[in-house]
Amino acid sequence: MKVVLLKDVKGSGKAGDIIEAKQGYAQNYLIKNGLAKAADSAALNENKAQKAAQEFHRQEQLKQNKELREKLDGITITIQVKSGESGKFFGSVTNKEVADKLLTMGFDVDKKKISLEPNIKTAGTYPATIRISAEETAKITLNIIN
Repeated sequence: MKVVLLKDVKGSGKAGDIIEAKQGYAQNYLIKNGLAKAADSAALNENKAQKAAQEFHRQEQLKQNKELREKLDGITITIQVKSGESGKFFGSVTNKEVADKLLTMGFDVDKKKISLEPNIKTAGTYPATIRISAEETAKITLNIIN
């Protein structure tokens, strides 16, 4: 019996997949528990439309990620940090400070996606990487001043 999975089923497939299942398993477990529905023409058409919509949204997200990478790539961010008389900072520059500075510049980037050199504790120029998605990363420059 052919069924369209509505949710991920371990050992059978992911949501949206059309699988061939034994009659008893399909009726008594998958359909009864709302994990699947019979693969009639209406269900197949609905499944096809959902997959097309998902692909469209995925393409739009990829386009947005690429545009964001192009805007971010190569920009320089200047961050002013308090320091002692010897020039050492009180603490170090963190991802949150970089994310906050990017937010003031109009870029909403999650601090978890920013990777910095460990322990930026002196003034200078440092590279940073922003992982926008699995495919897109942007390289920026941090200019740290006292």
